Amino acid sequence: DPTILQAARTLGIPEHRIFFRIMLGMAKPGILGGTVLGFSRALGEFGATLMIAGNIPGRTQTIPIAIYFASEGNNMEQAYFWVALIVLISFSVVVLLNTTSRSTKA
Repeated sequence: DPTILQAARTLGIPEHRIFFRIMLGMAKPGILGGTVLGFSRALGEFGATLMIAGNIPGRTQTIPIAIYFASEGNNMEQAYFWVALIVLISFSVVVLLNTTSRSTKA
């Protein structure tokens, strides 16, 4: 409700406090729900990847399976490397899609 934000501004609350206290407070149920749904979806995707793609040593391995086996083998440096790589790839794809969608709209 925008009137809540207007009321907070009228009372002189700084913008950063409005964001952290009011906006995030109101969005908390949605953020938590999205996190739970995203986590459960990720678990489902991981299981499907493990079942379909499999893991033939030296021949096939996906990044999520590489992260799993590196962390299970207590090789956290390698697991962090794979996590950083997949996050970098994901953000690159998001930026690329946003850039191309903006250029086609103009």
